[in-house]
Amino acid sequence: MKPPIGRDTRLCMSLSGHPGNAGSRLHNRLYELLGLDYVYKSFSTTDLPAAIGGVRALGIRGCAISMPFKEAVIPLIDGLEESARVIDSVNTIVNDDGVLTGYNSDYAAVRDLLERRIARPLPFLLRGSGGMAKAVVAALRDAGFADGTIVARNEAAGRALAAQYGYGWRADLPDAAAALLVNVTPLGMEGPDSEAMAFPAAFITACDVAFDVVALPVETPFIRAARAAGKAIISGGEVVVLQAVEQFLLYTGIRPSPEQVREATRFAHGAEVAASLDG
Repeated sequence: MKPPIGRDTRLCMSLSGHPGNAGSRLHNRLYELLGLDYVYKSFSTTDLPAAIGGVRALGIRGCAISMPFKEAVIPLIDGLEESARVIDSVNTIVNDDGVLTGYNSDYAAVRDLLERRIARPLPFLLRGSGGMAKAVVAALRDAGFADGTIVARNEAAGRALAAQYGYGWRADLPDAAAALLVNVTPLGMEGPDSEAMAFPAAFITACDVAFDVVALPVETPFIRAARAAGKAIISGGEVVVLQAVEQFLLYTGIRPSPEQVREATRFAHGAEVAASLDG
């Protein structure tokens, strides 16, 4: 049984531009299932340096980092683990007695999904060039996806990301789709872009696999359209769960069982996302 919250309870948290409830529900449910004296809470901030200073000063054990803070947080912490250093993007901070180390668990989650859910490497179009895009592009390259194009309006970031991994770059979508479409932009995320489609309907009809890293909501317009068209789907909900399990291990030193992960996922995201973890 989980102990009642008290002075020895360890706090973990997340920082996001659009905080939601699913991450908190997943971590807190795992704490309950494992009887751990932890609590998890999500936050946003308009003062990132002050927020990271609070993580350090208050002894907050771990902090998940989401868009738009994954690159901006790097100068504010003390060091980078290899996964974050190579990708130059942080999605996890671990606090060891005031020393803050950045990790990237997105990469491992995305690579695992690519290798389990797509039988062979496909040509891809990927929209985005920010911190999450860096993790996804690195995972695509390392999973053997050799033919790809980065679509990014930010020419400097897009060209640099494409050149680093040997892909093409363009500012706008091409005339034709690719077999794998990947959205790593805020399009479809709750907020002002919630009804925006990451790819046009004709591209979705022509693709084989639709992959959207947006997790809030899980059912983005892109994912809904791809599902209606009968396409294979990888959702942001799946990415969030798998990377959260890696974060949980970093924070607590404990890896939950697959059954515990499925139970926590059902509680946080629903039965459909939980079932997709076995796909």
